[in-house]
Amino acid sequence: MSRSRVVIGVIGDDIHIVGNRIMQLAMEECGFSVYNLRTRNRPERFAQAALEVNAHAVFVSSLNGEGEHWCSDFRKRFSDVGLNNILLYVGGNIVVGKRSQEEVIALFQGFGFDRVYHQLSDIRVAIRQLEEDLKHGPAKREGEAAGN
Repeated sequence: MSRSRVVIGVIGDDIHIVGNRIMQLAMEECGFSVYNLRTRNRPERFAQAALEVNAHAVFVSSLNGEGEHWCSDFRKRFSDVGLNNILLYVGGNIVVGKRSQEEVIALFQGFGFDRVYHQLSDIRVAIRQLEEDLKHGPAKREGEAAGN
């Protein structure tokens, strides 16, 4: 079986790279082919990269809270290039201010993300869920929680 391809990167004007690099190394150790866009990416860059490498999933991160601004039409960017069923994940400190996990998860699921990891400190959870999602397909996007 071929290795699953994952695009990862930091969204918006965020330049925080350490978590991104740790995620890349952990994913590669688990057997994924990782295409790292690094920092300061616009949503359309993620979609274009996913199209170019025929990615199975995309992981977006933000540490400075810009996720809400940059990710509001994220799923649409992928639909625009014909990637309607790609798995989308977002994590880090993705909103400004203090909000409940439930509120942040609902917000980003509304943006079309399959999984939301707001302030998650154990990346093994995200990788384990990615492996499961790749086996079974994405959770229903319309009103069904994705097990966050």
